[in-house]
Amino acid sequence: MKHYLQFKDLSADEYAYVFARAALIKKKFKAYEKHHTLSDRTLAMIFEKASTRTRVSFEAGMYQLGGSVVHLTTGDSQLGRAEPIEDSAKVISRMTDIVMIRTFEQTKIERFAAVSRVPVINGLTNEFHPCQILADIFTFIEHRGSIQGKTVAWVGDGNNMANTWLQAAALLGFHLHVSTPSGYEVNEVTAAAAPSNASGSYKTFSDPMKACAGADLVTTDVWTSMGFEAENEARRAAFASWCVDRTMMAAAVPDALFMHCLPAHRGEEVEAEVIDGPQSVVWDEAENRMHVQKALMEYLLLGRQN
Repeated sequence: MKHYLQFKDLSADEYAYVFARAALIKKKFKAYEKHHTLSDRTLAMIFEKASTRTRVSFEAGMYQLGGSVVHLTTGDSQLGRAEPIEDSAKVISRMTDIVMIRTFEQTKIERFAAVSRVPVINGLTNEFHPCQILADIFTFIEHRGSIQGKTVAWVGDGNNMANTWLQAAALLGFHLHVSTPSGYEVNEVTAAAAPSNASGSYKTFSDPMKACAGADLVTTDVWTSMGFEAENEARRAAFASWCVDRTMMAAAVPDALFMHCLPAHRGEEVEAEVIDGPQSVVWDEAENRMHVQKALMEYLLLGRQN
């Protein structure tokens, strides 16, 4: 049994399979062909952080695979409140086949997974967002082919997305340029990515323009992630020069793509002309959350399929 708590939980070979499977599943979806490989299986979704894309993509995806969904929020469950996380995990994993959790500390999902009888998927934590990077890389492959050897520029906060990009670069063999304001750098210990720096898979830049130079993909996120709202004004001031605009995109290669995990604040972390412009693939990226997560759930439950 495998869990998917961080991007590094799968190997490069497993990712190659999941991306190929996601392409097949998406093709069938577009052709209105049924793909009910998870018939009679149940997904439990536990939300301690609010969500739009994560809920819709997992719920719709599981139904499209022929399964069913149980949706729990903090108000619906006792996770970590009146009942220890481990006790909740033991019960929920006896009644369902796979669990997706969107919560705050990574330690919560790790404690749940440690005693779960079924696979557990990280739908987002403060430290990592592997399903989003899974969708981002699949989207890049759709538009530009293999990401191996290419350059991705991360402009903005050294948050859960940045942590996950570092893991992905080390595992899949692409270059990552990271530019964050002072005081908001990526925590390499959290990302467990220090070895990748030694191998040259990522570089840090104090100037976001230099990070974007020659990039095949430029990507960003909101300046203030969920749970850090009290820092909003301080972050606005610190991140003022980290808005992805047309000048930054012009520094990248001519056919560079732009991505954003959404929701986006136009005029803050990204210029409207960029996110709504011809290089933006954010809507494909958002839809692809559903398709890669279908492939992921199928793989975790059934293994490789012919």
